[in-house]
Formats: sequence, C-alpha cells, structure tokens
Amino acid sequence: MVALFRNTSFSSIFLLIVLSLLVHAHFFVSPTQIVVDDDGLLSFILKKYIQPLPSVYLWLLYIGVLLLQAIRLNLVLNENKMFHHNNYTAAMAYIVITGFFSEWCIITPAFIANTFIIWILIQLFKLYNNPSPKTLLFNTGLIIGISVICYHPTAILIIVVLFALAVVRPFRIAEWLILLMGTIAPLYLIISFLFLSDNLKLINQFLPNIQIGLPHFINNAWLLYAALVLFISLLAGLFFYANASKRMVIQIRKNWNILLVMLLLMLFIPFVFTTTAMHTAVMLIIPLAAFIANAYLYPKRLLFPNLLFLLALAAIIHNNWIIS
Repeated sequence: MVALFRNTSFSSIFLLIVLSLLVHAHFFVSPTQIVVDDDGLLSFILKKYIQPLPSVYLWLLYIGVLLLQAIRLNLVLNENKMFHHNNYTAAMAYIVITGFFSEWCIITPAFIANTFIIWILIQLFKLYNNPSPKTLLFNTGLIIGISVICYHPTAILIIVVLFALAVVRPFRIAEWLILLMGTIAPLYLIISFLFLSDNLKLINQFLPNIQIGLPHFINNAWLLYAALVLFISLLAGLFFYANASKRMVIQIRKNWNILLVMLLLMLFIPFVFTTTAMHTAVMLIIPLAAFIANAYLYPKRLLFPNLLFLLALAAIIHNNWIIS
C-alpha cells in the first residue's frame, strides 16, 4: 500500500480519495458530526450555517476539506524540496492520522483551521532570501491575526512565526515590527468597531480562552494503542529525517526546523486549552504528517513502512467500529 504513494502520478490523487473513504468508512453507517465551542468565528459559522445541512453534505464537506488539506500540504513540501524526490506520502500520512481518534473524525473549528495553518506554513517557507520580506511578513501576520479571530487556539502560531523569523532571517527590528503590526491589525479593527458601536464589553469573544490543566482523556487500551502507534511512527519519521538531512541544503533544514518547532509547541495545546483538548489537538496532524512521511518514504525495503501502516490500520478499524 505504501509503495503506491512513493511517487507522483495522477493515479495517486485517485488513491488518496479511496484512502480517505476507507479510513473514514464509518461515514457510510453513521452521520457526520459537528462539534463547536465558543472559540472563534469558525464556531459561529459552523453552528449557524453548516450544522443544519443534511448529513450527506457534511460528509462531502469533511472529505473535501480533508483531501484539500492533505494534497495542499503535500504540494508545499514537494515544491520546497523537503524530500529527496516528489511523492505523496505526506498526504497519505495526513489522511491516515485523522482516523486515529474519534475526535479527529468530525467537523470542528480546529479541523477547518488547519487550512489556515498550511497557508501560514507556505508563507514561512518563502522567508528565506525573499526579495520583498516586509510585504511577505505583513501578509503573514495578517493571516495569523485572521486565523486567531476565526479560531482562538491558533494564537500559538505567533510563537512559531517569531521563531521562524529568528532562524530564517538575520535580525532586523523593522521586520519584527511589521510582522507584529500585521498580526495585531485584524484585532485592532475589531476593537475599533466595538468601541465606536459602544460594544467594547464583547471583546472577550475575540480573545483566546486559555485554561491550563490536564486534558480530560478517556483512559482505555485502544486509545493508548493509537497514541503509541502515532509516537512510534513519529520517532521513525524523525530518525529517517535525521539521516536524510545530511544531504539537504541549509534552506531546507531551516524549513524542517520550523516544522519541528511547530510540532513541539502544538504538543502543549491539550494542556493549554483543556476544554477542547483532543478536538484542538487535530492541528498537530500537519507537522506529524510531514515527519511521519519520512518513515513511509526513505526505507529501501517496504517491510517497515508497511508494518507502520498495518499498525495504524488496526487503530483506524477499531476507531471506525467504535464510531459506527
């Protein structure tokens, strides 16, 4: 199965569609769910305009967004030469990971917000030797500011972008200020509107609701099994990345460092936003898929990648059975 995604061809797109339908086969027997909280504009849109739609439209929306995100992430990694040759293992890993936990098999603001995160990642990969860095940085900050308003937990991306700017470009105070200006601009406009309309008391609706603590996970053997498989796959991906990075140019290494920082910071999401811990943790899939793709791509023999896929398949099958 893994070998089918180790190159690029039109058939790979078709196989990604088939894979997404197999990973989320539970949609054929149970309706697609939407779970929203008061954590941004996306929650309001999903609750008011998307939730009343028939189940078949929700199913198409989930699969469509999933494929769009997986393929876009894969194209970003291929375009920036993050692997030694173009492939679709990152898109494959992205789709497979979404089937690990039931909280990642539903439509949530965090799931939709992954589209913004991929967009920001595209901007960050352009930073190195960019001829117009100030314009790029302001636009990047603007995207971050909008994404935070749409889904508050994406505020953690501010730290990721600041790290990326520190690593990828030499320190220039003007560039940092421009980035921060772009980030603050959407919130500034909202505060100005609320102030002029005498509704400034509503500002808390546009700010992240941080609740630090231990996430409320359900302790059972299968959840621990899925987490263990995900951890083993990540370690394998990091191992093969470390070997492959020896032949990478400095720009590509810096791009991988951005992904690594994104992964490390997002690991704290369940402990910072405890009320929506597992739903919010779906944002982890982006850096996870990028690193796990190395474990599917680089081994010369297919035995180990196929073993990882079979271990993941067991978690997915059980998850489908539980949801159904």
